[in-house]
Amino acid sequence: MTLSESTIGGAELSSVSLQTKPVLVVENFWSAEERQFFREGINQAGWKSLSDLPNVREDFPNSGNWAKAEIESAEAEHFLSRLRLPCIQEYIESFQNIIGRHVGFSYYSYSAGDCLLTHNDTDQGRLTAGRPSLRRRIAIVTYVHEEWRPDWGGELIIYARREGQSSDCGDLVPTHCIEPRPGTLVMFTVPRYHRICRVDPTAGQHRRLSIAGWFMTEHA
Repeated sequence: MTLSESTIGGAELSSVSLQTKPVLVVENFWSAEERQFFREGINQAGWKSLSDLPNVREDFPNSGNWAKAEIESAEAEHFLSRLRLPCIQEYIESFQNIIGRHVGFSYYSYSAGDCLLTHNDTDQGRLTAGRPSLRRRIAIVTYVHEEWRPDWGGELIIYARREGQSSDCGDLVPTHCIEPRPGTLVMFTVPRYHRICRVDPTAGQHRRLSIAGWFMTEHA
């Protein structure tokens, strides 16, 4: 699948399926007013940098010092209200024995020098004793900064396994290079190897601002 095959318009989301198109890129999903709404929430959020998150830092060494913040209820409600999409519901309901459906999303801020190393969203994080294991099914990332230029880096690279090769992440070939354009929404099924390219020093004080997370299921 090429990037052009993955890019669709917002009107197509009512008929597209993640089972047939496991990577979707929707440009201009958010209006300028909506992005401003989220940035106002970002300015009020309580941030933790990678240096404050030892478990995450262990998973992602040499990734700069990007930051993460929780989304407050008003922004979260609006965000999720726009993601009640048939393609998401259809994919989640396709799994057998589902006993729960969960979501988890956060704000992320990447500055010059920050990146995220290659991973497939299945091994990161630490389980809490006594709580059910959650399986990440659909990853979503969307960009809410005001401006982004190609020279600034920060692209999302998505990979596929080379034909006939093992599951090791050394045997991967890039299939998508997605520029973090303001308002773009990206969805892809998990597991799927991907990484975030390092933000270039030419970005100066500009931050790559995103909302990212997962739709998850809980199984017996």
